[in-house]
Amino acid sequence: MNLLKYKNYEALSEAVAEKMILQIISKPNTVFCLASGNSPLKAYEYFVEKVQKQNIDYSQCVFIGLDEWVGITPDDTGSCHYFLTKNVFEPLNVPTENIYLFDGLAKNLEAECQRINQAIIENNGIDLIIVGIGMNGHIGFNEPGIAIDNYVHVVDLDSVTQTVGQKYFDKPMLLKKGITVGLQFFLEAKNALLMANGSKKAAIIKQTIEGEITTAVPSTIIQLHRNALVMLDEEAAGNLV
Repeated sequence: MNLLKYKNYEALSEAVAEKMILQIISKPNTVFCLASGNSPLKAYEYFVEKVQKQNIDYSQCVFIGLDEWVGITPDDTGSCHYFLTKNVFEPLNVPTENIYLFDGLAKNLEAECQRINQAIIENNGIDLIIVGIGMNGHIGFNEPGIAIDNYVHVVDLDSVTQTVGQKYFDKPMLLKKGITVGLQFFLEAKNALLMANGSKKAAIIKQTIEGEITTAVPSTIIQLHRNALVMLDEEAAGNLV
């Protein structure tokens, strides 16, 4: 596991965007697995800008969403579907056949899990997975106590996630379940990038990087990844030794 620190959120975000660009240059048919949320937002903005300015050919790239709230419509501004579509796919006009996002309204959630499992398998695995980190150490919706050997699965959301998740919505929402790429796919990804910013993430980042590996803090499994990169701004890295 490698650790890189940046002066502020903007510098961190631009560096993450550059990693994404270099990944495409090195492997034009890269399979990305992308998180939504506040942490990667600016990185995706920089990524879109760099792709357009540098005329990067991303036509062979595959994009897989990391997770989704169960029961939330794709056009809800708080959905992961909406976030990735508005901030990445629409600005770049990514072909729909290159995009795999969860359907939070799927009647058969197990079948929806298998659909994304199959997409990852058929595309020979994830080349670069980009994740943030929850206040409880979750990665995607892999909540505290979750098994490491899960692929795509449905999960009961932790109370912390249910509470913090409200910030993405215009009105109070019932957030009981999520559907997510599991920790096994995270570990099997050829490259894993965890990014975090802000002082509020400093305590969980310290536990993630310096603490013991435990499913009670799912993010600690990044210590097991053979090719992991943790990218932080100075505030998120503030508690590290």
